[in-house]
Amino acid sequence: MRLGIVGLGRMGGNIARRLMRGGHECVVYDRSQEAVQTLGGEGGVAASSLADMAGKLQSPRIFWVMLPAGAPTEQTIEELTGILQSGDVVIDAGNTFYKDDIRRAKTLAEKGAHYVDIGTSGGVWGLQRGYCMMIGGDKETVDLIDPILDTLAPGYGDIARTRGRNAPDERAERGYIHTGPAGSGHFVKMVHNGIEYGMMQAYAEGFDVLASKASEKLPEDERFELNLTDVAEVWRRGSVVSSWLLDIIAESLAKDGKLEGFSGHVGDTGEGAWTIHAAMEEAVPVHVLSAALYARYRSRVENTFGDKLLSAMRFGFGGHVEIPQ
Repeated sequence: MRLGIVGLGRMGGNIARRLMRGGHECVVYDRSQEAVQTLGGEGGVAASSLADMAGKLQSPRIFWVMLPAGAPTEQTIEELTGILQSGDVVIDAGNTFYKDDIRRAKTLAEKGAHYVDIGTSGGVWGLQRGYCMMIGGDKETVDLIDPILDTLAPGYGDIARTRGRNAPDERAERGYIHTGPAGSGHFVKMVHNGIEYGMMQAYAEGFDVLASKASEKLPEDERFELNLTDVAEVWRRGSVVSSWLLDIIAESLAKDGKLEGFSGHVGDTGEGAWTIHAAMEEAVPVHVLSAALYARYRSRVENTFGDKLLSAMRFGFGGHVEIPQ
C-alpha cells in the first residue's frame, strides 16, 4: 500500500522503515528536512508539506500521524482536515488522550473521512521486534489498512500459543487487535501504560531494597554487598518475574552498575495520570498505579537508586530522556 507518514522521530522513522522493508510505499514528511532527506535516501518519497504529501497519494489517501500528543498532533490533524477528501483516512498512532479521538472522529466523519486511533507499543525496538498495536475505528477502515498493520506487527514469532485459546480472529496472536470504535485503541494503550508504570515501580523498589542491603544503618553482620548485575541476569533465566523490562534492567546494569549516568528525575508522558482519571470516573480503585505515578512526581524532589533504574528503563525501551534538574 501507499501511505503518508507524518513525523519521522524515534518511532515514526522506524515505522516508515519497517513498512518499506515490507513492500509498502511511504511518502514521508517532517518539520526536519534532514529527517525527510534521510528517509528519502532509504526509499521513501519526500514531501515538503502536508499538501505536497496529499498530492503524492492516491485515493483513498492514508495519513499516518506519529507525533507527540497535544499541540503537535492537534495542529497537524487540523491542517489535514482542511485538505481531506471523502474516503480519506487519518491515523493517529501517538499517545493521544482517547476523548480527543472521539471528538476528531466526529469532525472527520462530517467530511466523509475516517479516523483511526492506534495505541502503539514497541518503542525504539519496533523496527526489529515489530509493534504491538491496539486499534480503534470503524471495521471497514481497519480492514482497509490491515496490510499495513500486519507488516508492522511482530507476527507469531517464537512465543508459545496460549493454552486453551480458541479464537477465530488470530490477529491478537500476531500482535494487533481491533479494540472497537474510535478512541478505544488509545484507551487500551493508556491503561497498558498505567500498568507499565506499576511494573516499573515494582522493579525499581525491589532493586532499591537490594542495593540498600549494604547500608551502614544495618548491623554489620546483616549487610550484603549484592551484585545487582548478576541478580538481574539470573532473574531473566526462568524466573517468574522475567520480562522485557527486566531485560532492559540487566543491560543497563551491565553497562553502568551504579547507574551513575542517570539522575533519577523520572519523567512521564501523561498516560499514567489519564489512567487514574479514567479509574476515578469508573469508581475503580487503582492503588498500585496511583502510587507509581506519585513516585515519579516525588523523584523530581528527591531521588533514589530505584528512581535511576526507572529512568534507565524508560530510556531503554523508549529512548526517553530524564527531566532536567
